[in-house]
Amino acid sequence: MPSSTRIRLIEPSDAAPIAAHRVRDAEAFRPWEPAQPADYFTPKGQAERIEGLLAGYRAGTVWPGVVLADGQVIGQVTVGGILPQPHLRRGSVGYWIASVAQNRGHAGNAVAHALRVMTDELGLHRAEASTNLENLPSQRVLRRNGFTPYGVAHSAIFLDGSWRDGLLWERILGD
Repeated sequence: MPSSTRIRLIEPSDAAPIAAHRVRDAEAFRPWEPAQPADYFTPKGQAERIEGLLAGYRAGTVWPGVVLADGQVIGQVTVGGILPQPHLRRGSVGYWIASVAQNRGHAGNAVAHALRVMTDELGLHRAEASTNLENLPSQRVLRRNGFTPYGVAHSAIFLDGSWRDGLLWERILGD
């Protein structure tokens, strides 16, 4: 596992490197992510997206992070859908790693760091995630971080031209 993997809160200056990764990897990520408008792949589009994520962060509904290797942005890890109420205290983890940095343990390390943020900074009790049923690499990342599958969400997300099932994952934090 690379010891150089870090995460930090996303910043407006991350728009250009994220856009560069997303343009290069658009075809590779197509089976796993919803279709996006053309401006999503531009620095301006990413800057607007980051602005929205940071507004969500200020509102307490999202913790948007970037994944860094050797100080360079190589992906994102986000805790979304945060429910901080005492009787819920949960959030959902999502992540991606640029193709140039995949298969080096960065995704697993980023999720491990995000779980620490969820526990130590956000005070959450439960982590959730979902994967496409065919996304075995992402499922390995979650398993290695102590997640277990708990169900299938049928026809849950429109990807690559059709409705797809999602595998639902959970982990109780602090365990």
